[in-house]
Amino acid sequence: MSFDNYAIKIDNISKCYQVYDNPLKRLKEFIIPTVTRRLGKVPRIYHDEFWALQDVSFILKKGETVGIVGKNGSGKSTLLQIIAGTLTQTSGEVYTNGRVAALLELGAGFNNDFTGRENIYLNATLLGLTRNEIDAKIEDILEFADIGHFIDSPVRSYSSGMLVRLAFAIQAQIEPEILIVDEALAVGDAKFQAKCFARLKQLKEKGTSILFVSHATEQIVTHCDSAILINDGMLILQDSPRVVVNRYLDLLFGKSETKKKRLEDTIDDTPDLTSDNVDYFDWGPEEQCFETRENFNPSEYRWGDRAAEIRDFILLQGKEKYPSIIEANKDVTFCFRVKFNEKIFRPIIGFAVKTKEGVTIYNTNNEYQFIELKEYYDKNDYLEFDIRMPVILGSGDYFISIGIASCDSSGTIIPHDRRYDSIHLNVINREQFIGLANLNANITIK
Repeated sequence: MSFDNYAIKIDNISKCYQVYDNPLKRLKEFIIPTVTRRLGKVPRIYHDEFWALQDVSFILKKGETVGIVGKNGSGKSTLLQIIAGTLTQTSGEVYTNGRVAALLELGAGFNNDFTGRENIYLNATLLGLTRNEIDAKIEDILEFADIGHFIDSPVRSYSSGMLVRLAFAIQAQIEPEILIVDEALAVGDAKFQAKCFARLKQLKEKGTSILFVSHATEQIVTHCDSAILINDGMLILQDSPRVVVNRYLDLLFGKSETKKKRLEDTIDDTPDLTSDNVDYFDWGPEEQCFETRENFNPSEYRWGDRAAEIRDFILLQGKEKYPSIIEANKDVTFCFRVKFNEKIFRPIIGFAVKTKEGVTIYNTNNEYQFIELKEYYDKNDYLEFDIRMPVILGSGDYFISIGIASCDSSGTIIPHDRRYDSIHLNVINREQFIGLANLNANITIK
């Protein structure tokens, strides 16, 4: 790839920290190795190594927005600090093509004794702007930050929200070629976040390349062209935002390898189906029918320990099963069958509707609705349940996610079978409106 086509190229970046058990070992390693080498001996090492990053490589193209996700401590912030130039890597190379502006730690780059206005000039100067260029942009920065008379107060008196307003206003209004945002928007209110994302969209349209870190997965899916997953200092996946976010959620909530192994060793001795609804629902001769049904999305993301499995579903609208088109303003019914492969106490059923971009429109579970299931289900028990909802969605493609989980004695959620984006809905709405859902607002002229 030509240098002109990318904004950032990361080539096998690694970062190692030396960790000492106590200050004495640090002092020993500072003094003793010098003496040891003079005696012709191999010096002793008094530290342990912690690799915050290991051989990370990727390319950010010009005009592209890439999201970075990962658990706390995975190395995301370390990577961004290296790219921004505030931290030096142990090995590897970073190539940047253009002016880099970064929103890293809250308040980073500010002098607490300076006023907000003085910090604008300080930060913009560090980013390479001349005094005249800053003067030309100062009013836009002040308008975007919208912190009123506090702009002439020392920033030590600012709230976290005011700090991020000022920091983002500076970085965004200077129109950098590369913008790095590290979770800074998490402290802003909803109105300011919407304002920031609108500005990010404008910058992207002008050709700015953006690296965006957030624990809000919907922001990653909505605003990024692609995404990167970092875990334990290593880049383990780079793909579309939806694929990466699903894998991240998998890592975040974890899988029980012990339960998974027990399940793999289980012999399938499922009894014949005897449900009273079998004729009506037509569950079919196969026990695992989910993937054979119309409306099934083969690109679903499925995970869990499979102590309980969602094995089949039926989609009904009116008298039609598995309709290829879902008509808006009519109810739709989902029927699900679950098999328990282990004894499960107090299971929880979850249900979500998402856009094709991965934005959650609706999410509920039986506990939210104060619906209690049995105290426990034994191995080889079945659970059948229906979910009925009105279709008030706009025309377009939507995906249904369904899941079953339980809580252990400490209150930790144990995912058994989560099938993300498993059912595809093609909705047709003949009414005219803008947005995801028709809230049936009525306009009355008086």
